[in-house]
Amino acid sequence: MTHEAEYCCFWIALIQEVLEAGARGYLLKTDAQRHLIDAIEALAAHKPFFTGKVSEALLDSYLSGPARDQDSVLTHRERGVVQLVAEGYTDKQIAGLLSISLKTVETHRAAIMH
Repeated sequence: MTHEAEYCCFWIALIQEVLEAGARGYLLKTDAQRHLIDAIEALAAHKPFFTGKVSEALLDSYLSGPARDQDSVLTHRERGVVQLVAEGYTDKQIAGLLSISLKTVETHRAAIMH
């Protein structure tokens, strides 16, 4: 693997890790001058924000990953949780909106990530 490919893999893994930790957006330093205000406004409105470079890298990583088998298809409830996470809701807010416990939301999120 080339140094550039290793760096790209590291970068994608880092972004995925911060998203799993609850980040709602990611802005590269190289994009900050152009997109910082847009990112702040989107996040302040509880909307996710990713620059085109980040979105493209995450999509490429997802599409080139192992194919999901039939057993790994998300349940209706998991899809609902994903939608609310994408809209920027916290786990506590999701629990309230779906009338489920916080622990159940956390369990759904863990299942989604695997």
